[in-house]
Amino acid sequence: MPHPSKLQKMPDDPTASSRKRDHIELAFQSQIDRGQLDGRFYYEPMLSGHPQAGSLSGHELAGKSLKTPLWVSSMTGGTALAHTINHNLARACRDFGMGMGLGSCRSLLYGDDTLDDFNVRPTLGPDAPLFANLGIAQVDQLIRRGELELLPRLVDKLQADGLIIHVNPLQEWLQPEGDRYASSPVAIVEQVLEAVDFPLIVKEVGQGMGPGSLRALLQLPLAAVDFAANGGTNFAKLELLRNTEQAQTIYGPLALVGHSAEDMVELTNTLVAELGRDLRCRQLIISGGIRTFLDGYYCIQKVKLPAIYGMASAFLKRARGEYESLAQVGDSQIQGVELAYAFLRIRQ
Repeated sequence: MPHPSKLQKMPDDPTASSRKRDHIELAFQSQIDRGQLDGRFYYEPMLSGHPQAGSLSGHELAGKSLKTPLWVSSMTGGTALAHTINHNLARACRDFGMGMGLGSCRSLLYGDDTLDDFNVRPTLGPDAPLFANLGIAQVDQLIRRGELELLPRLVDKLQADGLIIHVNPLQEWLQPEGDRYASSPVAIVEQVLEAVDFPLIVKEVGQGMGPGSLRALLQLPLAAVDFAANGGTNFAKLELLRNTEQAQTIYGPLALVGHSAEDMVELTNTLVAELGRDLRCRQLIISGGIRTFLDGYYCIQKVKLPAIYGMASAFLKRARGEYESLAQVGDSQIQGVELAYAFLRIRQ
């Protein structure tokens, strides 16, 4: 044995004393009741080391690679804050390898007065997927006027990779200034698919979609279906809050109608098995009520199609101020997903 004087000592740990004191003082505050356990996962601490930064890979949308399976969902446009919000979000998407959907670009159809608010491609860079956004009512109006050529102009103007069409019948009905459309959104989307050669995404706006709607969309050659499920920001409820007290009393229950993201995952898995060769859309954005990276990880692991998850509120809260605050949210989300991939497996 080597002489004791030649044995190497463990390096000093200057934080040991304060850390141990914290452990003693916080031990009782750190108790977890059995009922609080998250039963969606198997925790597997033996199968991986700590993840390396940038370890997430293999996620794509519209032919572009994402560094993380995270989509910043469509939010805002045409307001005084839109420029700050959109450009902060674009910077975060660039820095963390996320995809981005713009808020409604309706104001750009016939003019460029608000272009600076939406022109985020120079900030975002060329590699991340970026989608413009219009409501189904506006698209229906363009069809009726014979003006569908405005869609590729809009996409080109924003240097976007494609267009999101958001389908929002309850929002439009409850909005004091809402539009009406008579054709089914499926028929409208089919006409757009025949007229354009860029990728299309279809989404709801906070109610989600049932099996009939999902079945119809999954049989179309869409770049993705975005769930926008019930459980997050609900635009039917938002419009009710802008409406009269009478409308709130009569129509309030409509905000509680819809489907959660987990419900839609189950519906999608059933449809994938049923549709077989008729399945043409093979990409999902799972959004709506995705409050944490664990929610997103669970859903994209459970669904039987390639998927990324979308968030809006968590980013919107920080996007109105200094970028550093938003960057902290992005960094935490990415590290959380990396930990989930390393140590968690979903329970089937």
